[in-house]
Amino acid sequence: MLDLTPESFVLLSSFAKISCEPGWKWQKREKPLSNYDLFYVWSGEGELYLNGKQYTIGKGSCFLFKPGDHPTATHNPQKPLVLTYIHFDVSDTVELVPDSYRELEDTFDFEHMLSKYVRLFLVRTFAAEEEAKLILKQLIIHLLRKDRQEPVERKASNQLTESIREVANYIQQHPGIVHRVDDLAKRAGLSSRYFSIKFKEMIGMSVQTYMIRTRIERAQHLLMHAGMNVTEVADALGYRDIFFFSRQFKQYTGKSPSEIR
Repeated sequence: MLDLTPESFVLLSSFAKISCEPGWKWQKREKPLSNYDLFYVWSGEGELYLNGKQYTIGKGSCFLFKPGDHPTATHNPQKPLVLTYIHFDVSDTVELVPDSYRELEDTFDFEHMLSKYVRLFLVRTFAAEEEAKLILKQLIIHLLRKDRQEPVERKASNQLTESIREVANYIQQHPGIVHRVDDLAKRAGLSSRYFSIKFKEMIGMSVQTYMIRTRIERAQHLLMHAGMNVTEVADALGYRDIFFFSRQFKQYTGKSPSEIR
């Protein structure tokens, strides 16, 4: 799929991010899949069977189902699955195809792309399908890269990785708080300098950039879907100066807050 152009992807009607009901099951189909399905687990616990092989799935589990596959799945009703699936086909001959399954450890970039893909179709966004095809190509590249990634000689310990991810998640959950790096470092149990270095290494951007981007993404959502005006959004997200908020918003999105609203 690396050799395919974005125009070769045919987006089909089924795509979403859903929280599965407690009694959810993916029953076996009479016929195998006739298209491709990118299937990603955000949270929860379950079991998935693909062509007779069993997989225990949870956060970071990612499948690319292919034509001819027979997937079925169940989950733990106490810990229901939250899934994103993208159903698509291709119009050209495919040579390089990602593996059927992988467990993603660093999920930030992949989840960001998935969220953006789904968000394109929540409103009638101009050129949504064209952009979605570009994002889908990026997702496929990400999977191919993971499948072929050479072992890294020096990996951070699982405890350090989880600490950094927990802080990143905490920032996302509380975008309206003006977080101090020292406080975030204490939350991770690290010195400020070491925390900043490791955060950038694992998340792919500095702590400050991540905080700003998280705040601006939340601002976009509030302006588009919450019925809040620019002043209310700026205040909710901890900005004391609405003009500074507008400048920063435009710097990151290319549009002013009033244009988005």
